[in-house]
Amino acid sequence: MLCTREITVRLPGGLRHQDATHFIQTANSFDSVIRLTCGGNSVNAKSLLGLVSLNIGPGMKILLSAEGKDAEAAVDALERCLAGA
Repeated sequence: MLCTREITVRLPGGLRHQDATHFIQTANSFDSVIRLTCGGNSVNAKSLLGLVSLNIGPGMKILLSAEGKDAEAAVDALERCLAGA
């Protein structure tokens, strides 16, 4: 199964520091292959270095995609991370 969704980052500080760590821990709890695309660059959503390299700030739109048996659940959980929930 493939699930793709465009999401607006609502974290006040963007996807940095503790929020990035929480995002990656959440991503790693799923079996699906998860990619995050921002500004034409795509990275493994389970990679801290990859996420930090995108320099994702508040209000930015990203494309989150997951492929695997738990893809929809993964995208739902990661969307909540980006909403600050």
